[in-house]
Amino acid sequence: MDTKRRVALVTGATGAIGEAIAHGLASDHAFEVVLTSRDARRGQEMATNIARATGNPAVRSKTVDLSLRASISELVARWTGPLHVLVHNAADTPRRRRETGEGLEVQFATNVMGYFWLTTGLSDALAEAKPSRVVMVASYWAGGLDLDDLQFERRRYDNDAAYRQSKQADRMLAVAFAKRLGPRGVTVNACHPGDVNSRLSNSLGFGGHETPEQGAATPLWLATAPVGGEVTGKYFEHRREAQCRFGADTAAVEALFAACARHQ
Repeated sequence: MDTKRRVALVTGATGAIGEAIAHGLASDHAFEVVLTSRDARRGQEMATNIARATGNPAVRSKTVDLSLRASISELVARWTGPLHVLVHNAADTPRRRRETGEGLEVQFATNVMGYFWLTTGLSDALAEAKPSRVVMVASYWAGGLDLDDLQFERRRYDNDAAYRQSKQADRMLAVAFAKRLGPRGVTVNACHPGDVNSRLSNSLGFGGHETPEQGAATPLWLATAPVGGEVTGKYFEHRREAQCRFGADTAAVEALFAACARHQ
């Protein structure tokens, strides 16, 4: 890594919003941008295209499956140097309940545990870069979290319900990690991106009326603007702080963090 640059890691960068976030970061040549993808070829193509479009040669891809703890552990073990910005954008919304090779329900594994494992694993790199920041791309489409059935083992699986639960969890984890990483010089905030017509939104039965660039505006703003380093444990929509009843429930936040930690 070029120690003169700030380093940003963007998950889910081959999706519509993720690509726009990565492109926006790479447009600032003070950043070295690292993308993650499950598909090595697709990830490398994306990195090459973004580097060419922005004129920033410091764009590269790492292959990782964010639904698997073992894959994330490999990424963490290979990571060297500080990490200034971590943007959690990866998400999955399978229409039918599926489990990963490690036995976790896919949406819970990708959309919740992936955020948890990667933030935990890279916490030292984030602290080394202080001040640094974590941005969790959540959603206003959130709710219905059941701490006794996080993986839809008791309830009938519905991908929309599982998605809403996962995004509520992301908003709560932002509060939990803000508390834990704040003393180490790391801010953690969550946000709703714009409404973009994407593979993910289509899987949920929705379209979208905004461009990927509009969809990426709020997470990119939190990743680069002063506000993202000045406040922590907050939730934002349309580049404005919004009240989050989920994050305000301290007991539930701590119970969720403990539940995630049991899968560590």
